[in-house]
Amino acid sequence: MAATAVTDASFKEEVIESDTPVLVDFWAPWCGPCRMVSPVVDEISEEYDGQVKVVKVNTDENPSVASQYGIRSIPTLMIFKDGQRVDMVVGAVPKTTLANTLAKYI
Repeated sequence: MAATAVTDASFKEEVIESDTPVLVDFWAPWCGPCRMVSPVVDEISEEYDGQVKVVKVNTDENPSVASQYGIRSIPTLMIFKDGQRVDMVVGAVPKTTLANTLAKYI
């Protein structure tokens, strides 16, 4: 299951009100490192299906969520649990880094 696209309008419902931890991938189509990390995010989505919800936010199309969370560089991967941002990873990181960060919140 690939990551779900989330917009400014659906962010609260999909992320903040989620019962499970959420990994949010803030990205943009023109961003090279974002394209590099995208398959890793999709793999995490499949491996942690049922444990973690994985969503993507296109920062070009949804600037208010990006500015609300102070996104300065992309890709930025944020982990939300119980409506709160609990962790974040900036840049194209290896899958192990992302998995280890996520493991703390499952």
